[in-house]
Amino acid sequence: MANFEVRIRIAQSLAEIHADAWNNCACGYTPRPSVEELDEVEVTARDNSSTELSTRAQANNPFVSHEFLSSLEESASVGGRTGWQPRHLLAEDARGALLGAAPCYVKSHSRGEYVFDHGWAEAFERAGGDYYPKLQSSVPFTPATGPRLLAAPGPLADPVRGALADALIEITKASELSSAHVTFLTEQEWRLLGKRGFLQRTDQQFHWENANYASLDDFLDHLASRKRKTIRRERKEALTAGIEVSWLTGSDLTEAVWDAFFSFYMETGSRKWGRPYLTRDFFSIVGQKMRDRILLVMARRAGRWIAGAINFIGADTLFGRNWGAIEHHPFLHFELCYYQAIDYAIANRLKRVEAGAQGEHKLARGYLPHTTYSAHFIANPALHRAVADYLSRERAYVQAAAKELAAATPFRKDLVERD
Repeated sequence: MANFEVRIRIAQSLAEIHADAWNNCACGYTPRPSVEELDEVEVTARDNSSTELSTRAQANNPFVSHEFLSSLEESASVGGRTGWQPRHLLAEDARGALLGAAPCYVKSHSRGEYVFDHGWAEAFERAGGDYYPKLQSSVPFTPATGPRLLAAPGPLADPVRGALADALIEITKASELSSAHVTFLTEQEWRLLGKRGFLQRTDQQFHWENANYASLDDFLDHLASRKRKTIRRERKEALTAGIEVSWLTGSDLTEAVWDAFFSFYMETGSRKWGRPYLTRDFFSIVGQKMRDRILLVMARRAGRWIAGAINFIGADTLFGRNWGAIEHHPFLHFELCYYQAIDYAIANRLKRVEAGAQGEHKLARGYLPHTTYSAHFIANPALHRAVADYLSRERAYVQAAAKELAAATPFRKDLVERD
């Protein structure tokens, strides 16, 4: 370790980086799990410095892969005039071998992040400061927790992550950016950045956990009677108009299917955001690169596709992303995005479903609250103090809300009390 040397450079495109080298850093490790998680993951090495887990756990997060991130770039979903300029941090040894990386973007706005800092920007600009451009380490348009300080497996993994964390600060200062933001990172990375002066923020998402259910009906039998009856009624009503649901993956993902899904995405995204983030080319490109890690849940009525939800398949998690529809039927959104995802996870023995950002309505459908993390380096001392004060109060609110939500569990009381 005494001879450890790392050099940081910036890549303006994933095309500059060999996919295998990036993926060795992105998918070659998962941060050490908590004590509660250790019985769920096959650990390959448990010495004090190791973060290496089994191959299955290593590949769990599909969004930090070279395939996903390069699809965003090649499709012009990021870059150009999108306000997301790729500036990926690379940690290399003296010979130029890739030791680690951080997916980063210089941003001219705060859209597509799902961790809202618009109020910080407005306050700083009222005070005469320039909040944009800023540095963002994240997966664009993807509120899914995963590693952000990527390091190749081995004894240098922890020092490399530390070097990447330090580089975020140094580049922010040297480039005269207002701030650096690392969003939907792991708790371990959140704590690492907190020790380096990043402000710490928390929020809530709702995830479904698979307690080794034999079927969706088995899961429903674990819910309180009123919740169970509501879900069964919603599922029935969602399909009353003669709607059929299909799971499409692999070779099922034809260009005709993507055309249909993109029309859903544009229809719903235009109403939600004004201008959807992803281009039509993105779906073709990612569909080629990751076809076996994509699940489309599609609804058909009267011989044509009318709605769909896209999911990405990790080693033990199904990640729900976008949904859309060109016909609107009661509870069809719940059916495609939540109930079908649970059904698929049970059938394929996945441990959880992450259904994206926000949505307390998910709680009644068996999705329980989980903490998400973000870390923020604010260069201006006055803005740093103001944001730090705000976040201390926000964290207390999030913690209190989490306890309140946890108490509203939809599961049968006899099962909760027994646990």
